[in-house]
Amino acid sequence: MVTLPQIEQQAASYGLILRLKVKHYINLWTFSVIVARPREGQSAILLGQLKGWAYNTNQGLHLDTLRIQGEYINGVGSLLWGATFAWALTHTPCSSAHLLAISDEIKQHKKLVRYFKRIGFQGKRVLKGNLIDLPLRLIWGGSGLIMKGDCKVGLIHCNHWLFNKNSVSISM
Repeated sequence: MVTLPQIEQQAASYGLILRLKVKHYINLWTFSVIVARPREGQSAILLGQLKGWAYNTNQGLHLDTLRIQGEYINGVGSLLWGATFAWALTHTPCSSAHLLAISDEIKQHKKLVRYFKRIGFQGKRVLKGNLIDLPLRLIWGGSGLIMKGDCKVGLIHCNHWLFNKNSVSISM
């Protein structure tokens, strides 16, 4: 299984910086993974960020915010996902992850669901605007499809995309 240091090295081989920031409190971890392109004499350009938290159970990985900007979405996304899954499997008891494919706009929601399925996530529950879903909507920040994915399966997908030179679309 690919490790976080190997993923960091792969990012460096593309001329990118990958950083993981983790804070740990008793039974809770908060984390942020970023991918950036360094610029000589200037601040790095942020290409992507994945934030979330984990608690002390096998299903405790909660992926909250994913932002990818620029042209190289596949490669940057693979670095973010791979780093997150590798960290969670090594440093937490989490073996599965949950996220919300937000449903602000139908076309974008369908793209998100398709993207998350490529990584190995599956739909579990639709959150709507009704009263019974209110507590979960407060946790997740909106309505949409709650999806669950296996961290090992996701890491295998990322391993294939990152270490198969023909499938990664990062360039200088």
